[in-house]
Amino acid sequence: MPPRRRSTPTGSLTPENLESLAHALAEGKRATVYLIEPTPSLALPEGTSAKVVSIDGNTVTIRPKGVDDELPFEADELRITRNPPASPAKPSAAKPAASKPASRPAAKVAPRVASPTPTPTPSPTAPAPAAPAVVTPSPAPKPAARKARKGPDSVSVTIHAGVDNDWSVTVTHGARRPGKAQPVSPESVSRAVKELGDDSAVQAVEAVITHAREEASQRVAELRRQLEEAQSMLAALDGENP
Repeated sequence: MPPRRRSTPTGSLTPENLESLAHALAEGKRATVYLIEPTPSLALPEGTSAKVVSIDGNTVTIRPKGVDDELPFEADELRITRNPPASPAKPSAAKPAASKPASRPAAKVAPRVASPTPTPTPSPTAPAPAAPAVVTPSPAPKPAARKARKGPDSVSVTIHAGVDNDWSVTVTHGARRPGKAQPVSPESVSRAVKELGDDSAVQAVEAVITHAREEASQRVAELRRQLEEAQSMLAALDGENP
């Protein structure tokens, strides 16, 4: 499946939505969410409904309509309604009316006669002072925030021993269904738990192997006894024939 985006779109699940969905699951009710974006690899269009299976923090495990599998999604990839909420209209900013200054009556000023002032003659050798240049530094660009990449899901490994001393191992990734059980030999299981260094695990495995070994020994002894009886009976029958 191609990686899904991690930006927080408008209308995604909020902490209150997650709390309501978790409360519904605890009461055994059906909790439904909807995909914000399509998933082409699974042929799921935008707005596909999905049943909530479990919630772990911001990770919601769902079963989309038409898909027979449980998939983990982030809260920002789902919404509580099928259609996205309508974005509110931005109110237009009203321009304040320009206040007009109050008109004042013109004051009567008596005319004054200015005395002539001699105009200074600029010196031809003195240059006019230059205005200093003002440089405005441009703001440094802010580094783009990097989002932490999500690591792989947790892994659970389960070892099972059957009644006939048949051993198998099962691997589970996160909240997904366990994988198909793969057969393994008792010797490989014994070596693996010894490498782990857990005494309780070693004792549990060795107890099952020892019990299976004792049953096999008893079975061999019984088969050997039956074989000896059959050989004696065959020898007696051969002695009676001429």
